[in-house]
Amino acid sequence: MTKLLVKWFVRDYQNTADPKVRADYGKLGGIVGIILNLLLFGAKLAGAYIIGSIAVRADAFNNLSDAASSVIALVTVVLSCKPADRRHPFGHERLEYVSSMIVSFLILIVGYDLAKSSVEKIISPASESYAQNELILVLVILAVAVLCKLMMFFFFRRLGKMIDSEVLRATSMDSISDATATGAVLISTVITMLTGVDLDAYMGLLVAGFILYTGIRILNETKNSILGEPPTEDTVKQIEGILHRYPDVLGIHDMTVHSYGPNRQMVTLHAEVDGQKNVFDTHDMIDNIERTIKQELNIDCTIHMDPITVGDEVTDELKTATVAAVKTVDERINIHDFRCVIGATHTNLIFDTAVPFEVKQTDEDLCSAIQAAITQHMGEAYFSVVTVDRG
Repeated sequence: MTKLLVKWFVRDYQNTADPKVRADYGKLGGIVGIILNLLLFGAKLAGAYIIGSIAVRADAFNNLSDAASSVIALVTVVLSCKPADRRHPFGHERLEYVSSMIVSFLILIVGYDLAKSSVEKIISPASESYAQNELILVLVILAVAVLCKLMMFFFFRRLGKMIDSEVLRATSMDSISDATATGAVLISTVITMLTGVDLDAYMGLLVAGFILYTGIRILNETKNSILGEPPTEDTVKQIEGILHRYPDVLGIHDMTVHSYGPNRQMVTLHAEVDGQKNVFDTHDMIDNIERTIKQELNIDCTIHMDPITVGDEVTDELKTATVAAVKTVDERINIHDFRCVIGATHTNLIFDTAVPFEVKQTDEDLCSAIQAAITQHMGEAYFSVVTVDRG
């Protein structure tokens, strides 16, 4: 069904890297969400009015908030596809993250309102009497709503995967939460019809829990995207795979991937190269690597060359001894950019350390511990000049 709609309404649908195509995907998702959620809101509100159910009423307004979320998503996807300009040199794709956060706030507001109304009804219960035919009508409405929300979940999830959209993924998870909540209301209505026991307020409170959980989870995921997340393992492996094609790249470190949206990523890294080789040849190789990463991964890449001494026996021995000393401080610490300055009375060992975030010592304490380890293992004539890199 999703593929069919995409083929009908999205021109050049396979070219998902094109901002205009992404906008068409977003428009399709937004329009479908608006229409279906408004229909569900009207049907549920009518059912809630017929039997006076607080749970059904809250579930109806949950659908209304979903329709509003779809409007926001529709506008945001279109705006996020605008090209970069002077005020926004990295484009507008991060608007999707802002939109996801707005969606999460709307969900939390609905969940809070439902929880408040349910608690009030539990504290001050009101007797309700329902006609059998009225309950059956509401059951049909709720059952159709559950099926509709399940279809929307699969639709938005598939659409979100197609264009790697944070907003559409958030909308899909909201849909499955709605299906669960409506299913709970359906069950409570069946119990009421069969036993006469009114579980409306308690079921409303349970639905509120589902809604609040969904809102908090989406908010947390979006918050991580806005604050910045580490690159995926797959992205790192793809970048490393390209670098490993070039035997003159002797090592890589300090890789940082910045994301400005699904189709706007930038990577910076340091590549160790033989300092004795022709600098123009080495620079040409670096240019080729940057170009290849852009062509194959659609990631803008900037590589800093780190020339190192290769094949010098003294330097290699000092580096091996330094690595062994640093490992006694913490096995998780690695070193790079090693060089040494040998003097008449002492030798400076200059290097950077790659320190995981899990190592809680301060940079000053680490430098002191590394110097103590070098003194113990290599002698008092060796001094460390250390730069600490975290992460």
